[in-house]
Amino acid sequence: MKISKGKKLLILGALLVLVDQVIKVLVKTNMSFGDSFPVIGHWFRILFIENEGMAFGMKFGGAFGKFILSLFRIVLFGFLCWWITSLVRKSEGGLMKMKVPDGVLVGLTLITAGALGNIIDSLFYGLIFSASDPGTIASFGGHYAPFMYGKVVDMFYFPLIDTTWPSWIPFVGGHPFRFFEPIFNFADSCVTVGAIYLLLFQYKFFTREDQKDAESHSI
Repeated sequence: MKISKGKKLLILGALLVLVDQVIKVLVKTNMSFGDSFPVIGHWFRILFIENEGMAFGMKFGGAFGKFILSLFRIVLFGFLCWWITSLVRKSEGGLMKMKVPDGVLVGLTLITAGALGNIIDSLFYGLIFSASDPGTIASFGGHYAPFMYGKVVDMFYFPLIDTTWPSWIPFVGGHPFRFFEPIFNFADSCVTVGAIYLLLFQYKFFTREDQKDAESHSI
């Protein structure tokens, strides 16, 4: 039985979200906040932190900012779902069929799955887990935050360069220098890979779409 393009994308998105959530649950229920262990040498580590704000550990305006960010993620997720559904219908639309590259749909699905992965953390983790603190491992059945105020679990850390600035350099001499310092999760990776792929390899499709919209409004 032939599987439709829409179902294939749905399966892909579901698998990505599942992988993201499995990793996060394993980390949260087996590591206390700040615990780490090496994966590949000194430059790839699993380091458990929780992000109260945006991707890659950035923060956004306290409790109110957290609420706005969670709401924005939900709206963005809904828009992406509508957009992907619209493009799939256009690509399978009989006489009105429009050529939509599979790469565009896959890239948008990566971004959508990544957004959903972090939405789940924000909406539900505060309701179903106890708090993660240094020396304390979280468990199911706790309640550390209300709905929409859960913390996003991050764990991937790539300190590719971990050194100290030479003392003779003004201002920064003697201070530590790390690259790449942000800590992120699988969902962040999906969003980043999907966005970069679309920008580098599928930009012509979006430029063509903009041109068609402009022409339709000028008629």
